[in-house]
Amino acid sequence: MRPESFDFLQKYLNNASPTGFEKEGQKLWLDYVRPYVDDYLIDTYGTVVGIINPEAKYKVVIEAHADEISYFVNFITESGFLYLRKNGGSDPLVAPSKRVNIHTAKGIVKAVFGWPAIHVRKVDQDKAPTMETVYLDCGASSKEEVEAMGIHVGSVVTFEDEFMVMNDKYYVGRALDNRVGGFMIAEVARRLKEEGKTLPFGLYVVNSVQEEIGLRGAEMIAHRLQPDVAIITDVTHDTQSPMYEKKTSGDLFCGRGPVVTYGPAVQNNLRDLIIETAQKSEIPFQRAAATRATGTDTDAFAYAGMGVAAALISLPLKYMHTTVETVHKDDVENVIKLIYETVLRIEDGHDFRYFK
Repeated sequence: MRPESFDFLQKYLNNASPTGFEKEGQKLWLDYVRPYVDDYLIDTYGTVVGIINPEAKYKVVIEAHADEISYFVNFITESGFLYLRKNGGSDPLVAPSKRVNIHTAKGIVKAVFGWPAIHVRKVDQDKAPTMETVYLDCGASSKEEVEAMGIHVGSVVTFEDEFMVMNDKYYVGRALDNRVGGFMIAEVARRLKEEGKTLPFGLYVVNSVQEEIGLRGAEMIAHRLQPDVAIITDVTHDTQSPMYEKKTSGDLFCGRGPVVTYGPAVQNNLRDLIIETAQKSEIPFQRAAATRATGTDTDAFAYAGMGVAAALISLPLKYMHTTVETVHKDDVENVIKLIYETVLRIEDGHDFRYFK
């Protein structure tokens, strides 16, 4: 990876972009991708689209989502403790003892998820933390002191944990789901520009908001763009760690390549083009099966308007929705390569229908 790309990846991952409040991260992303596109648009809720060949009639999307799970302040006690509600699929089980940032108009306020010490608990009666039992301590002793800090009901809370490299093989941090996807599609745009590739269609590099609460940003931008093709990248579960049931979760590995998904929302001919591209380019890949839906922005694009040929290329990830989400360096590079090579094989007016 280029040093400049790595610097952007680190800066982008460390920046907070909670669902519904992605603005600052989207600014970073646009600043990075702007030299590699001809134009861009920003929609009402903050989805950013870099556009190559904006005048072309045939439209191809490559897409990731920008938002991360977080919390909202929901209740402030008279003694200054904060109770929360989820913003996305936040997991209270991993919260106790974690440090957080509370985002206010006055700036970041530091706080911690408190938890009673083992000495004073009846350990044999311990129950898993829930949204009703986890709370924040921001060092205040009263509700008035909390409010004087700029904290109020609706203030957004994100974990403080930042990016690191582990054993020179893995990238680790919060919000790799799915800002690493935004990084990867930006790298595809960079490679196309720097390698002088001319595309016969319009390429829309889409960094969507609000995926974590139901694919909402993708829904909006899919209806706006009305693309012909959409290649989505998101993360999926590495299932090799303890406590995964492979019979239900599949047998997927970090380090063994991108994951290509089968399922009703995935357009078969586009998926087959991706697989053929991987085989011809000698890119390792894995396969996964979805049920009624992929659970990713693929579904929003597939069923938009009159239907969009959509497919999903996933990045294997350990420990999803924790502060130590982990991906393999090689998989990141191979997802970039697979999207790049697939885009180069799509033709102007490419007809993906099953029969004519």
